[in-house]
Amino acid sequence: MSDWLEYTRSWLGLDLLPGQQAQFETYLQELLEWNSRFNLTAIREPRAIQFKHFLDSLSCVLALADFAPPNSLIDVGSGAGLPGIPLKIIFPEMSLTLVESTQKKAKFCQHALHRLALSDARVLAERAEDVGQDPSHREQYQLAVARAVAPMPTLVEYLLPLVAPGGRVIMQKGNDPAEEISASSNAIRLLGGRVREVINLALPEVEGTRSLVVLDKVRPTPLEFPRRAGLPAKTPIGR
Repeated sequence: MSDWLEYTRSWLGLDLLPGQQAQFETYLQELLEWNSRFNLTAIREPRAIQFKHFLDSLSCVLALADFAPPNSLIDVGSGAGLPGIPLKIIFPEMSLTLVESTQKKAKFCQHALHRLALSDARVLAERAEDVGQDPSHREQYQLAVARAVAPMPTLVEYLLPLVAPGGRVIMQKGNDPAEEISASSNAIRLLGGRVREVINLALPEVEGTRSLVVLDKVRPTPLEFPRRAGLPAKTPIGR
């Protein structure tokens, strides 16, 4: 049975340094410890965490083949720090912002950043809509990512306002996102984005296929977006 690190090398082309491997091991132990007291994630078995959380998070690098290592990343709806923390471990010079409105999860993320000694990294225990209207974050990031947060028409309103023109959005989705992309086409255009590509992938030891929906930010987002907290989910921008 292959180790997950073998797949980071053979599948993703990432050869983790000993210090990075140690950070992932510490992260794993912290997830297990906190999960014994709080419901951070439904995945609780160590090997499943390594494949379904760590390797899945790192699969975002497949959307960066033609993109220089990002200098700034914002992870919206980060939960237990995924995919943001794994990506920060492999891009240590990158500035990281985790957005997580659930207080106990935000507290874990802060704890994990400290335990992993990750510098230039912060946690915002706020709603994505409020962060997107904050001048210190609006259109300040080269890369925005999200994993299992919301339907795509809502998600693009969370993410695109945070990315500077010339930047990129990566949405981790399930199998065949074509219908979601179609339902989001007007929102993507209105918010200054353009679909770049859809990368379909099969995650080792995980049933089914997954996809990365990749957007380019081609122009500034109109100032009225994102709308006030709750509206993107309640009344998504129509087709």
